[in-house]
Amino acid sequence: MSKTSIFKVLSEKQRRDILEMLKDGRLSAGEIAERLNVTPAALSYHLKLLKSADLVMEYKEKNFVYYEINTSVLDELILWATQLGGERK
Repeated sequence: MSKTSIFKVLSEKQRRDILEMLKDGRLSAGEIAERLNVTPAALSYHLKLLKSADLVMEYKEKNFVYYEINTSVLDELILWATQLGGERK
């Protein structure tokens, strides 16, 4: 996914909130929905976009689906952003 698409995914506050929650470790879809106070359908939509941007990874264990932040994509964005800064005068 292009950087532009990633920024578009990150433009929605609830998706940024999901990433903020996941920084401390993986959570189930139910835990995320409860913390955000959103319907399962709304959460599914946000998670689908985050997954398509490779910002989160999905793991299935028995009857639960867990989500975890994909730091490698975020590391790439940070590196890219710092390279834009150039030298300070």
